[in-house]
Amino acid sequence: MLQHIIQLLPQVLVDGITLGFVYAVVAIGYTMVYGILELINFAHGDIFMTGAFIGSGFLFLFISLGLMSSLPALLVFLIVIILSAMITGGMGVAIERVAYRPLRKRNAPKLIALITSIGISFILEDLVRFIAEWKTGNYIVTAPSLFNHTFTIDIHSIMPFFNNAKFQSSFIVVLVVTIIMLIGLDLFVNKTKWGMAMRAVAQDRETASLMTINVNRVISVTFFVGSALGGATGVLFMLQYGTIDPYIGFILGIKAFTAAVLGGIGNIRGAMFGGLMLGLIEMFAAANLSTLTGGLFGSEYKDVFAFIILILVLIFKPEGLFGKATIEKV
Repeated sequence: MLQHIIQLLPQVLVDGITLGFVYAVVAIGYTMVYGILELINFAHGDIFMTGAFIGSGFLFLFISLGLMSSLPALLVFLIVIILSAMITGGMGVAIERVAYRPLRKRNAPKLIALITSIGISFILEDLVRFIAEWKTGNYIVTAPSLFNHTFTIDIHSIMPFFNNAKFQSSFIVVLVVTIIMLIGLDLFVNKTKWGMAMRAVAQDRETASLMTINVNRVISVTFFVGSALGGATGVLFMLQYGTIDPYIGFILGIKAFTAAVLGGIGNIRGAMFGGLMLGLIEMFAAANLSTLTGGLFGSEYKDVFAFIILILVLIFKPEGLFGKATIEKV
């Protein structure tokens, strides 16, 4: 059993890191909004899904225009991911302006805003499904492939107790782009005036407004950045896994929210770590759960395994791995 687990470890790391980076970037969208508004924006997972469909739509458009054969794949990818990020960023701002800001002005209970986010999630799912079926005749879409060259890491010849690991060139793209986005976001939040304003609003919204900070504008910027990152991650997911449907945002959004809670909701670096940890746990379970349980549970139970780990962490550290315990004053 142990030998089997060790042999598969390189492939588990490759697959887990890929999925973990996807979870990490989506989790950041949840934790940014929560840090400022204390709102769980459950529509964020469907913004991620919308970004995947927008990216695939641009790829099909480029194919119909004959641009895929005349432009380098990397340039096509950059155009697609930037356009998708801008569109989903604008969607995030529009959703905040139309759905959340009126509730905030009326001091509506946070439960109302939470229910509103769930409603927006269903609207996005059905709208994307309608458009996909209208254009393609099927709501399950297989996106064109840009990076499909397969590489093999020859580990076995150096360390015989490991099997070789395989990955596609899209893995490198996902890895590089997500690292750039994570580092860029960290610098934006910690080194820029907008980032300082976001941290001030997150700490005390009323005091920040007294210090001439435009709270509504800061919230709009937060939604734009979080939604743009979510849409860009949807494009990366589409490139890596190929097949998308209007409901991928629901389960992935729940997992990304889990990653945010695992790392410490409201903590950006905690969300990064929580996403990577959840991706690695999930891939480890998918590869080894059948072996560990003697065939009783297969890889389809990987989600249960991941959530059990989450529950155990929250039992012993409810604020998450990187969160700070708060004392409620009465």
